[in-house]
Amino acid sequence: MIELYPITEHAVEFQNCLMNWYKKEARDLPWRADPSPYKVWISEIMLQQTRVDTVIPYFTRFISEIPTIQDLAQVPEEKLLKLWQGLGYYNRALNLKKAARVIMEQFNGYIPCDVRDLLFLPGIGEYTAGAIASIAFGKAVPAVDGNVLRVMARITVNRGDISNSKVKKQIESFVISLLPSKNAGIFNQALMDLGAMICLPNGEPKCSQCPIREYCMAHEQGITTEIPMKKEKKVRRIEKKTILILCFHGKYAIQRREESGLLPNLWEFPSFEGHMTKEQCISALNHLGIIPEKIKNLKASKHIFSHLEWHMKGFFVFVSDVSDNIGFTWATKEEIEYKYSIPTAFQDFIKQF
Repeated sequence: MIELYPITEHAVEFQNCLMNWYKKEARDLPWRADPSPYKVWISEIMLQQTRVDTVIPYFTRFISEIPTIQDLAQVPEEKLLKLWQGLGYYNRALNLKKAARVIMEQFNGYIPCDVRDLLFLPGIGEYTAGAIASIAFGKAVPAVDGNVLRVMARITVNRGDISNSKVKKQIESFVISLLPSKNAGIFNQALMDLGAMICLPNGEPKCSQCPIREYCMAHEQGITTEIPMKKEKKVRRIEKKTILILCFHGKYAIQRREESGLLPNLWEFPSFEGHMTKEQCISALNHLGIIPEKIKNLKASKHIFSHLEWHMKGFFVFVSDVSDNIGFTWATKEEIEYKYSIPTAFQDFIKQF
């Protein structure tokens, strides 16, 4: 077993073991075939809070529809949000467009290579800036995501909370001490893949397949499942909602959500807070100037966000008359499917049309 402190004495051996493994085992991902700054940027933003296998088809479609920074700066917001529909965390998409405009106006249409300039762009934090700078531009800077935090916490037996900024800085400093002056992007991606494929977050990591296990103190001590320390999960707040699918002359009522807060600027079906009965819904609709002709139950649905849960019951309402100033947009089913960006939270109700 190699003496681990300081590991930096064996940095070259560590780098070689890791990167040789990566050359053989790296995941085949579409943004790696052509790691241009634009493609690296888009992929890294999509990968925030989202699994790789989910991102791949979204990335391919996004690049096909919006192939350049100039296109992104000019894309209609409705189209952007529709392309993003299903990925969640929609502010990521809105920040992409904001950042593209900044790039066009202040960086002559070119994504900057310097980490400080990248951090100036909306939606880009330290990890994303490091990933773009190292992978797309070959800069010798760290890119420390959740996978890297877990790998390095196990290697050094860091028992701190890896969501804590102080612990993150400790681990980032350790990564910097191991970072090669050349091929830093390969090194960073190798650590990411190692965390995603071998040094797993839940259950037993695949230590027997790990190329750097001889450097890992948690493996040596048999405590890989104890690190990183697990913090208590916060209990999600539950909100009850009643969703209404209002059908009038073959079109369905939708309305735009507010520009700030949860699911900003997306479209939704009319709803009421709480779980309402048919009679309560009919009364509320009459008050709004909507005359229901027929109302039937829809299958209930639940949607989980990071901090809350929506527990939703729904009604399909055939409408016979609507007040002129009701304020809804009336869309066909085809328009809802292909034009308007409806959050995943409501997809169970769309399937029941």
